[in-house]
Amino acid sequence: MARKKKILIHSNHCKAFTGFGKHKKNLLKYLHKTGKYEIVEVSNAKHKDEVSNMPWKAVGSLPSNKKLLMEISKDATRQRDAGYGHELINEIIAEEKPDIYLGVEDIWAFSGFTSRSWWDKIHSIIHTTLDSVPLLPEAIQAAPKIKHYFVWASFAQRELERVGHTHIKTVRGSLETKNFFKIKDEARELLREKFHLTKNFVVGFVFRNQLRKSVPNLLEGFKKFKAAHPNSNPKLLLHTHWGEGWDIPTLIKEKNLDNSDIVTTYFCGKCQQYAVQSFTGQALECPHCFTKGSFYTTNIKAGVLEGQLNEIYNLMDVYCHPFTSGGQEIPIQEAKLTELITLVTNYSCGEDSCVPESGGLPLEWAEYREPGTQFIKASTSATSICDQLKKVYEMSPSERAAQGKLARQFVIDNYSIEVVGKFFEDLFDELPLVNWDDIDLSPDTLEKRNPDYISSGEVGDSEWLLDIYKNILRMDIDETDNGYKYWMNEFVKGKKRPEILHYFIQTAKKENVELFKKSLKEQIDGARPNKRIAYVMPEHEEDVFMSLGVVRSLKQLYPDHDIYFFTFEKHFQLIDECEDIHKMCEFSDEMDDCFYFEGKADEEGVFDMAFLPWLETKRALNYTRHGRDRVQFGLT
Repeated sequence: MARKKKILIHSNHCKAFTGFGKHKKNLLKYLHKTGKYEIVEVSNAKHKDEVSNMPWKAVGSLPSNKKLLMEISKDATRQRDAGYGHELINEIIAEEKPDIYLGVEDIWAFSGFTSRSWWDKIHSIIHTTLDSVPLLPEAIQAAPKIKHYFVWASFAQRELERVGHTHIKTVRGSLETKNFFKIKDEARELLREKFHLTKNFVVGFVFRNQLRKSVPNLLEGFKKFKAAHPNSNPKLLLHTHWGEGWDIPTLIKEKNLDNSDIVTTYFCGKCQQYAVQSFTGQALECPHCFTKGSFYTTNIKAGVLEGQLNEIYNLMDVYCHPFTSGGQEIPIQEAKLTELITLVTNYSCGEDSCVPESGGLPLEWAEYREPGTQFIKASTSATSICDQLKKVYEMSPSERAAQGKLARQFVIDNYSIEVVGKFFEDLFDELPLVNWDDIDLSPDTLEKRNPDYISSGEVGDSEWLLDIYKNILRMDIDETDNGYKYWMNEFVKGKKRPEILHYFIQTAKKENVELFKKSLKEQIDGARPNKRIAYVMPEHEEDVFMSLGVVRSLKQLYPDHDIYFFTFEKHFQLIDECEDIHKMCEFSDEMDDCFYFEGKADEEGVFDMAFLPWLETKRALNYTRHGRDRVQFGLT
């Protein structure tokens, strides 16, 4: 009987209150129910041994070693990358031996993954969000190396096709459609009465309070609508956390709006109840359980459950989602599932929610450029918000109902987990099993990048670019390569060689670290039955050389142990003739802790003993005492 295919899914933790987290949860549950696959979840920003009690195997993407984490934290870029698995992904792949790798994150989270030794040896899939044009260089440069490349929005597919990548497909982030629906009219009226909204035209917006969510534009559009239609008695429901992002109370004052015109969602982390009311601060006393300081505006750490969120959507008469750009904006689809007409900025992923068959209406916008990145961003027109609110307000109940049903069906047909899950199920079933007996993940077969290469400055831009590709990144490309085309276009825009060279050098250094660093388990001879000793002396030459005497004594004391000598590679020549050393291994910064080798608590050790004399000779001197030591025992 053939074994099950092993699927490794790498993204936010499936319990995270994020778009990636929700999609991952839906997909994992769908695949698990089929019973056809062995599933491994890799959860970003979780420690490797932190994730437990799941229906499938789950590991975190962060190292558990505290010393290593401290070292990583010294470099902001490395720390960010570590959260996305850059430190552990090679180790996890080698341990789990999956047939299929599915990465679901922003594209830059996978920077350098296509150069890893395992990438082309298994079925590697990327399902990513791209939210602005021009597209990130990584999204374009990685495209030829990603056979199965899926994006969440059709505008991203269109832009990638425009620059020559025709194998890209749009596959939406998934929703569990059963969780969101229009409740019966009687129940809806009771709910609106509970929160004193029976006589109001309620405009809703569900969002993480980030600056890319166009709160000032929405407030201005709402103000215009209220002035034009005072009899509608409008209320604006902002379901978000008021303690981050936009300073909403200040914006309300600036717009000369009454605070009572704006309501928000409060949630109690103690009793798990919520209320919709005007904002009066944070850490309030809960009106349900009367716990003091437990009532906050909803947030990603303590927020409403999906059933409660469905009720909040049902308080609304129309949903309005103005934003600068986005990868999918899942609240738009959730609102459509409750049969609300959605007003969405007609840019980026918003284009998909404005087409006639979507049951939504487009919001006009003006272009501006994001400083630094030069990305095109949208500033949503307040006048357009007002006009589209007017259009929905003046619709007959039957017209609103018809548009609402259209909106729900659009999401079911394009975003439901039944559709998205079936797509991935069919794809996984088409891909053959991987024979791991034939796979060698050793980095020895790869060629090291050369960040120290000095290029000739006396050639044209084209020849110079091809030269640094070949001699720094060890890539043989030609003028048809998309990366080449991208950088030549950067020359046209005015970018200078030193800037481009700096990028290539940093990329080379990063790839050398990622490609050639071995885990501790990869460095030991696991097939040998002998016990193991780690001896660590990274430098200097005299200490490394003098350590040979210590190693001889260790071998005499522990003849049944293999001794692994950890030092910098440049010192290997000093010790390579020592018969007492079983293997020379390259030192790395996390090796300043004996528990890294021997393990502790739930962390399994690789070595039986570890000797780190360099800590006392170089790192933290504790033996000087002005030479005044007294010897208690005489030696004869």
